[in-house]
Amino acid sequence: MGNHTVEKIGGTSMSRFGEIIKNIIIGNRKGAELYNRVFVVSAYGGITNLLLENKKTAEPGIYGSFAAGDNDAWQEKLEQTRLEMIRINHCFESIGLDTKTADDFVNERMEGINDCLLHLMKLGSFGHFNSSAYLPATRELLSSVGEAHSAFNSVLILQKMGVNAVFVDLSGWRDQEFFSMEENIISHMKDLDLASCMPIVTGYAKCAEGVMAKFDRGYSEITFSKLAVATQAREGIIHKEFHLCTGDPKMIGIDKVRTIGHTSFDIADQLADMAMEAIHPQASKEMALHNIPIRVDNAFDPGHAGTLISNNYVSPTPRVDMICGRKDIIGIEIYDSEMVGAAGYDYRVLKAFDAHKVSYIAKNTNANTITHYVSERSKNLAGCIEQIRSEFPRAEISCREVAIIGVIGSNMKLPGFLYRAAKALAEAEINVLALDQCMRQVNMQFIIDRKDFEKAHTALHHELVEKEEPFC
Repeated sequence: MGNHTVEKIGGTSMSRFGEIIKNIIIGNRKGAELYNRVFVVSAYGGITNLLLENKKTAEPGIYGSFAAGDNDAWQEKLEQTRLEMIRINHCFESIGLDTKTADDFVNERMEGINDCLLHLMKLGSFGHFNSSAYLPATRELLSSVGEAHSAFNSVLILQKMGVNAVFVDLSGWRDQEFFSMEENIISHMKDLDLASCMPIVTGYAKCAEGVMAKFDRGYSEITFSKLAVATQAREGIIHKEFHLCTGDPKMIGIDKVRTIGHTSFDIADQLADMAMEAIHPQASKEMALHNIPIRVDNAFDPGHAGTLISNNYVSPTPRVDMICGRKDIIGIEIYDSEMVGAAGYDYRVLKAFDAHKVSYIAKNTNANTITHYVSERSKNLAGCIEQIRSEFPRAEISCREVAIIGVIGSNMKLPGFLYRAAKALAEAEINVLALDQCMRQVNMQFIIDRKDFEKAHTALHHELVEKEEPFC
């Protein structure tokens, strides 16, 4: 195990880089204290949306417009994105960024992308070339630019401050060779003395299989994880804009939520299922396997230890770690009298889920009914439901918009937790449509009407967190 940490800084935090330097990167550290830390950086807030598409609204960026064949739009958006990147550069001039060097870097990359896309347009004008052959690579290329921009700027600023920062560009810019992500990381890190330099690493890492193709917008945490494992880090640290809390402070109140403090990789998986990712679930798997703990801290609360995620942690006293949930849920209910005693009925249902790459979050069954709860944003959901209808023509199949509220904790094996949760919902006049809990008792999931989503959060948090003693 190494003596260093691998630390990830998100896009919103990168946009406040002056504070990040003060709170995280330098602070009160001097000399050798600055080193044995590797930083993986995301693109500045909003840049990846401009390069690809808006993550929340799906408004097309450069890639979205190019993929749609809107040639005027993608060229216009490329210029808008270039200007926005240069605007960001000049925001950091006051903390030492050499804006001419930074602007030259942006212009060189964006001009290269413009030339590449123009050539692809010409290629596509010939009937023998299908866009499916080059669009995945185009998405990879565009994705890589944001992190290269922020990492390059960070190195310039830190070097001006006397830090021996090193730009580690994993993006593969103009690199004709293809490696696995691990090989790419190792080849760039092998000659660096972590005790005397500070690598600033791009969150995008080029690899033969295509990082966007495998992980889409979660790729920077995959890079963080692979880097921690490849270099045998003693700890991984994720710097976010908030603490990992017992509930959503915007919904419940900042004065009522508590920082979790310590939890397990198992609980991190449960949170990811509820779209409350402490870390991308595929990223955490390798770190858990190699016994590298992950610390999630608030980049703007530097005196706080944050939340440590480690293997096999179980709270010494029964408690609820978090109340969280999802409103984007569709319940697909199949009622069929022929289901009773029939072997493999659910297997036949799940073949449709598998065929359309739709995963479910929870499931309820009884003698003649199976209900799967899936995200309404699942791609190919309509095709999946249509296949189920075709496979079971005599079944009654209905879909209902619902929400799920999860009560999650590493130690909830105590009589009364379920009773207290159900009682709190009843007292808030919330009808429980369905309930899901495994025998491991780390997660209770209540399916409710969407209109009761916020009220359920407040009621459960008040009963199961606020009435308990504060965490140690």
